[in-house]
Amino acid sequence: MRRRARRTALAALLLAAGATACLTGCRSGQGDTSSGDTTRPAESTASAASAQSASASPSASTPTPKEPFTGLTGAQISERALKATTQARSLRMSGTVPDEESGGTIKIDIALDRRGDCAGTMGMNGQGEAELIKTGDTLYLKYDERFLRAQSKGEPQADTEALVSLLAGRWTKMSAGGADAKEMAGFCDLDKLLEDAGDSNDDTPTTVTRGKATTVDGTPAFTLYETDGSERNTVYVATEGKPYLLRFESGSKQEPGALSFTGYDEPVPAESPSGEVLDLDGLDGMTT
Repeated sequence: MRRRARRTALAALLLAAGATACLTGCRSGQGDTSSGDTTRPAESTASAASAQSASASPSASTPTPKEPFTGLTGAQISERALKATTQARSLRMSGTVPDEESGGTIKIDIALDRRGDCAGTMGMNGQGEAELIKTGDTLYLKYDERFLRAQSKGEPQADTEALVSLLAGRWTKMSAGGADAKEMAGFCDLDKLLEDAGDSNDDTPTTVTRGKATTVDGTPAFTLYETDGSERNTVYVATEGKPYLLRFESGSKQEPGALSFTGYDEPVPAESPSGEVLDLDGLDGMTT
């Protein structure tokens, strides 16, 4: 039982790390077109407003704001974003990613840093939530009742009730280096996540197209479109300060989802929970 719940949490972190690797695909881009490429729906409102303003005062003397990343191709902008993002000391990922095993959706919100500490939440198909904290050599997990029941479907009712009674709403802990937690704890390591994002093992040509200036949650950004075959993903890069990746939106029907990236170089709130914590390493007889 205990391991089943952990596998769900691990899947969320794995998928989040995979989505970050979109930067690798962007970097491999060999082609680029002008900003006249078709604008995604997320930008249509801003583009329409800009066009309306221009037509209303065609002879206005107000200087036109300089377009971000002037003179750079989409691939060059993506390369700058890759470099800045993979040099970050910490970041926060939030959004939704597909779960191949269940065919559903995993929602995550997790901050992690170079020390291997992390803190956040995750949920599956809107069925409850699990909290995760890793600090030092200890991994802490807390599941709500809905999450435990959803992940225990198909198990004997008595086992499910025992699991819920023992774990629901209660912080648990285990050694991050233990056999049961080692893999999950490893995905709290930002060094590993960004190393994977920077390594390209895909030789498929990918075209990166310049888009338009926009904002992501109030932060000035520039849009890039990554086209690989019939799939077209959208990437948003910060235009103020370092050109960090701000958001990734999948254009794949098979693997839809979107992730936002914030909290760059900010402290991760990975503090040991207060109050009573159940030590799972000290329990016997809890098996799948």
